[in-house]
Amino acid sequence: MRRNLASKGLARPFRLVCAVLATACLCLPPLGPGEKAMAAAAPPLVIAHRGACGSRPEHTLAAYELAIDQGADFIEPDLVSTRDGALIARHENDIADTTDVADKFAERKTVKRIDGRAVEGYFTEDFSLAEIKTLRARQRLPFRDHGYDGLFEIPTFEEIIALARRKGNELGRVVGLYPETKHPSYFKAIGLPLEQRLVALLRENGYDGPDAPVFIQSFEPGNLRELRRMTRVRLILLYEAPDRRPYDLVLAGDDRTYGDLLTPAALAEVATFAQGIGPWKGLILPQNPDGTLGPATRLVADAHAAGLLVHPYTFRDEPRFLAPQYGGDPIKEYLRFYELGVDGLFSDFPATAVAARAVFLGKP
Repeated sequence: MRRNLASKGLARPFRLVCAVLATACLCLPPLGPGEKAMAAAAPPLVIAHRGACGSRPEHTLAAYELAIDQGADFIEPDLVSTRDGALIARHENDIADTTDVADKFAERKTVKRIDGRAVEGYFTEDFSLAEIKTLRARQRLPFRDHGYDGLFEIPTFEEIIALARRKGNELGRVVGLYPETKHPSYFKAIGLPLEQRLVALLRENGYDGPDAPVFIQSFEPGNLRELRRMTRVRLILLYEAPDRRPYDLVLAGDDRTYGDLLTPAALAEVATFAQGIGPWKGLILPQNPDGTLGPATRLVADAHAAGLLVHPYTFRDEPRFLAPQYGGDPIKEYLRFYELGVDGLFSDFPATAVAARAVFLGKP
């Protein structure tokens, strides 16, 4: 399938050159058949999940820069909004666990309903960008290195774009961007929609068109349908566990789950507005209740048959995240998924993903 997709004649993502378009028109025609999916890169793409967040606090310029230096093809910023509409990189709009906000703005703690769930914390939409810039990032997981806590600012999307371009120039290769719209229905409901600002920033920096080294990802199919009307960059529908429901479908009274969106017919529908899927890795290689691996599903083959790329998440080095069959060796997990034909994957440890890719390709 990887070679079949490549025969469409589309350039490989890490060889693409951004083209600045002369028009800012937001009303775009549907993608043509030859633009439905980019050629799967050979080797598969390594996408730095929140940067090299296994080694640096997530969603910091330091984490992204380390990921690029380790060979990542794309860096992944999750985007949320500040009170004044700036797009910043945080995994959630609740920043209690990833910053020192409680030390500096203790009075801002509150409870909000995010995607139908009550959450107590400190929320980016209650802070100006200037206030966010006074905060410093912290490592989220307690078992990872906390030696860098308190050193790094929270970056804006503009700063991440600038970093990708600067590092690309230094290294002589294109560094791709893989932004995610976080809780897009929620932010739209509070008057801080993410889509227009995201598309505008991409366009201002020359990321406009199916050949741009960028993917926009979302867990909400309606969000991607809206983005498709605004931009021609590649879109990726993310999938959670099969029994969960996209929140925009919940709001619309649509009972479909992510599992319902995995059938061949549903994947064919996804291919009308997106170029790929980003499934939880358990949807490709399920684990039994005892943690052992079951047989692989048909998801990769079905997605490829629909003309969709497949970029599963999330790969981590720590033994606690590895199935027993891997014997504590993360390289074995990467190799299994590369062998299953994925077109790329999200990793907290890009250096390991790159090393495994070299083994997969038989490079010394």
